[in-house]
Order: sequence, then structure tokens, then C-alpha cells
Amino acid sequence: MKLPESFIQRIRFDLREQADPFFQALEGESPISFRANPLKSFQPEGLERVAWCETGYYLPTRPVFTLDPLLHSGAYYVQEASSMFLERVLKQTVDLSQPLKVLDLCASPGGKSTHIISLISDESLLVSNEVIRPRAKVLGENLTKWGKPNVVVTNNDPSDFQRLPGFFDVLVIDAPCSGEGLFRKDPNAMNEWSEENVNLCAARQKRIVADVWETLKPGGIIIYSTCTYNRQEDEENLQWMIEEMEAEPITLDISAFPEITPSDGLSGYHFYPHKTKGEGFFITVLRKKSGSEYRNGKLKKPALSKINQIIQKEISPWIINPDQYDFWSFQEKVLAFPAQWSNELLTLIDKLSIVQAGTEVCEVKGKDLIPSHPLALSTILNQAFFTAEEVDLETALHYLKKEDIKPTGTTQYLLATYKGTPLGWLKKAGNHYNNLFPKEWRIRMSI
Repeated sequence: MKLPESFIQRIRFDLREQADPFFQALEGESPISFRANPLKSFQPEGLERVAWCETGYYLPTRPVFTLDPLLHSGAYYVQEASSMFLERVLKQTVDLSQPLKVLDLCASPGGKSTHIISLISDESLLVSNEVIRPRAKVLGENLTKWGKPNVVVTNNDPSDFQRLPGFFDVLVIDAPCSGEGLFRKDPNAMNEWSEENVNLCAARQKRIVADVWETLKPGGIIIYSTCTYNRQEDEENLQWMIEEMEAEPITLDISAFPEITPSDGLSGYHFYPHKTKGEGFFITVLRKKSGSEYRNGKLKKPALSKINQIIQKEISPWIINPDQYDFWSFQEKVLAFPAQWSNELLTLIDKLSIVQAGTEVCEVKGKDLIPSHPLALSTILNQAFFTAEEVDLETALHYLKKEDIKPTGTTQYLLATYKGTPLGWLKKAGNHYNNLFPKEWRIRMSI
């Protein structure tokens, strides 16, 4: 590993006697970790736990995740361990039992969003945003697999959120950065690094924070993080938020985690690979002291409408607690969205570019209501209403490649499951079944 000389010099200045252990750690293997989905049937056993995350685990070796059906079913999410510390930050600074509106601003591919939605209550709302359209689709796919209905995925520039002043209780910004913390894991990050890029990233991070600041309500919490080590992107931006935004830094209790390194004189926290079992990471949390609450204004006519009662009556048995949801018609599809947040959904549709919202329940084709793939993976699915077709590993992989399989069931729709966890739908067509797994999600590698 050939590290840039200016990076080496800065690390030696910042870490002093800890520099050599740091560089030695970069020569080692990256830890492999994942978070289990607490609302799916998958229960890991016999694995080392991530200290700061109740559902985080380490693996001794890297498997071929693509060939594990449980990954495709949303039973777990492969995520770097250090970034899971977001859980401790939220638990120490926010009352997670209360209804919250949370914005994950730079969210793709979805590690922090799937973590947030596991921690906030069912009565809360997560808006998960990604500015780059193809990455927003990946974000939507991962949140669909995770299965919670109280999520809206958006595809907007941070400045667009100025249309929603005082709207959110919590703002999470995992800022695009120079990627120094990924040097061990991703050699491309090292090849793309330069002092100039560090300066550009630091300036862009300030612009992102400034653009989105007004969307946070007074008293709201901002959690800012990077996967880098340098002061320009970390401590200096923290100091800038304190001074320019008049934000109040919040000190975290890290007494149970001596491997985490606090910033000198500031409420920032570093994760170094020679001390923590994870990659490089920095996180800080602040409170917004002033501003105004959001006020509802007049909205344009939304692009969706309530479904008719005939359809609602037919699909209600498919859903757990259907009375808690409003059902919306959108482009020949039916969406279920928590009724308590319907006004906010209409506001978001009016102000932002929406990729997806809630749970897609079914597609309407003439008189046929075809259950949608997101419903199969959703926590609101009433699994008892459908006939399950439990499959073995080989059959599950053929299903995930969107190949024909031969189920034993005979009902019109079968719910393919692997180890009790839903994978998707099969539809009877004459004397065989069509595989309804989404074509764009299929496994392409050889099995």
C-alpha cells in the first residue's frame, strides 16, 4: 500500500506515537460486519458483537454475500462497523419513543437509513435522500428490502429542502468526503486522494450543511459524519457549525468505549483502525438553537389519489392492521402509507422529487390485483393470508436469478420463503408458475 506522502506526514503530526500502529493497521485486513434486521426472522448465532450496536455482528471471513438469499430478503445489511455508532448517538440525544421526522440527507446506498428506520418508532417518519438518480434507486431498493412502510425516498439537491423550513426533528448528514477512512478497504479511495480534494470536500460539506440548515426545526438535532481523518473535513467543519450556525455541540458519553478517540476540546469522535475494529470514521452531534417551526401552506394537486373502496376491501386482508394506513393510487399501483403522515406525504410530493413512498402493495391490471414485490418483503405483510412455498438454498438462488422453479403449492399466488423469510411471489399460469421476482434485481453471477 503506497500512501500519499502528505497524508503520512499529517497523520504523524496528528497521531504522534500512535502513527506507527495506525499505519500497521492499514496493512491488515478490513473487518467484515453486518447489521441484522430486527423485524425479520433471521437470528445470528455464535458471532462476535459490535460493541455499540445491538444488532451489529462481525464475520470471521467474507462470504459471497450475493449468493445468500437472506441478503436479498432484507434479513441483514452489510455495513462497516464504525458507522454503526450512529445508534449510540441517536439513543443519547433523541427520545426515540416519540414521533419524529428524520432526514437522512446523503443516504445511498442505505446503511444509515436502514439503521435509522430500525431505531425510530413506527409512529415516526424517515425521509431518505440521494442527489444522484441511479444511486437513489439503489437506496430505494435497499429500503424496500428492509421492509418498513414509514419511509419516503427522495432524489433532491440539499438546497431543495429549503422549501421545508423547520420541518425535521433530526438531520443526519453522512457527508461526501475525501475517503481517507476507506484506504484499507478500497485502494481506489487512496488513488483518488489529494490535498486539493480534501479542501474541495471541506468546502462542499459546508455548502451542504448551509443549504439544508433551515429544514431543521429549532431544538432539532444534526448528526454530522465523515469517513475521513483530517481536521478540515472534521473538526474545522464542526467549529464552523458552532460559530456560523450558532449550533450547540453535544458531548456524548463514550466511557464504555475507550477505543473511540475524542477530539481535543471539541465534541467530535474519531474511529481509528488501530484502536477500533472498523474503518476510519468521524461523527459529531449538535443542537440547533434558533429558527422557526414549519407552517403548512397551500399545496398543488398531488399526483396520487385515494383508491376506491372495492380495491381497498380486497387488499386489506393482505396487510397487518390495515386501518393504520391510507391506500393511494399511483401509476396503476397501490401504495400503503401510515395514515398519520399522509399530510406530510402530500407536502413532500409537492415540494420534492419522490422516488418511492411507503409500501407498494399491488399492481392493478384490469380486474386483477397482482401483489407487488415490496409487499412480500414488507413488515406490514399479513403472511398468514398467503400460502408460503418454503424453498431450499439451491431453489432460492434459481428464484433470485428469475428462473423457473416448480413449487408444490396450488393457489393463484405463492409466497416463496427461505428459512421462513419471504423472498417474493410466484403466480399460477396454467400448469406452471411464473416467477415475479423483479428483473432488475435478479442475481447475474453464476451459482
